[in-house]
Amino acid sequence: MCMTNIVPQGSIPIIDMSNWEDLKVAKSICDAASEWGFFQIVNHDVPVEVLENIKDATYNFFRLPAEVKNKYSKEHSSSNNVRFGTSFTPQAEKALEWKDYLSLFYVSEEEASALWPSVCREQVLDYMKKPEVVIKQLLQVLMKGLNVNEVDEAKESLLMGSMRTNLNYYPKCPNPELTVGVGRHSDVSTLTILLQYEIGGLFVRGNEGDDWIHVPPIKGSLVINVGDALQIMSNGRYRSVEHRVVANGSKNRISVPIFVNPRPVDMIEPLPELVANSEKPIYKQVLYSDYIKHFFRKAHDGKKTIEFAEL
Repeated sequence: MCMTNIVPQGSIPIIDMSNWEDLKVAKSICDAASEWGFFQIVNHDVPVEVLENIKDATYNFFRLPAEVKNKYSKEHSSSNNVRFGTSFTPQAEKALEWKDYLSLFYVSEEEASALWPSVCREQVLDYMKKPEVVIKQLLQVLMKGLNVNEVDEAKESLLMGSMRTNLNYYPKCPNPELTVGVGRHSDVSTLTILLQYEIGGLFVRGNEGDDWIHVPPIKGSLVINVGDALQIMSNGRYRSVEHRVVANGSKNRISVPIFVNPRPVDMIEPLPELVANSEKPIYKQVLYSDYIKHFFRKAHDGKKTIEFAEL
């Protein structure tokens, strides 16, 4: 990553959610989603102890002996919904990313009790449950910004019918300039809710070509970004933006994203309310599980995944 391309005073918007129904706050959320694709939220009502607990649980999992963690690897895990791994798609990558992760797809409390590692199970379940209120608030505001005034059960299920949490661990790296923590990509979610701790390293593509903006950790805040599914459903009005993580030469870093997604069986396309008013659709209908498979078939490659759905 060329450090001369970093915008020194650049910052993504920081939004106070304490009066989320206020029209000014709602406008700032919709503007951030359409202009930046990324913003940080503060005063979001997710208790600080929930955020601290998931941090401890993440470190506790990655401190486990290799043979215990490997029980959850692709080769040994009893379910695709629980996966420990390294990098992103190793079989498709020329060079691996400097990251280990544990990925947990939520099906039910029963499955989590049976299959998730006990060292982090309760903390992850709590961390996935507590932000549900703020996720619904954000989606309600974002839908209103598209003149979709009613979010009924069917629409809510389409926007947030499934959830996955990743515990990401970026060990300190002896040659950080030779690798990346995570390569350039956009998420395939509706929204991603990211918790990052004291150590920075997340960079978001700015609005000026090849400019990159650092997203500094703010204690107690959550980073929100638009994913490809919402870009498609909003017919391009909300932007899913490229981001990357640099490797760190002096400290271990962790981050914990929640990916809020449609269900794998859902068809995603521009919302009917948008194209009903003679707005031309720029994306076709795609099965969400096909879109996901396309994303995981290749190495991280910037914004190329969305081409799968373009008309």
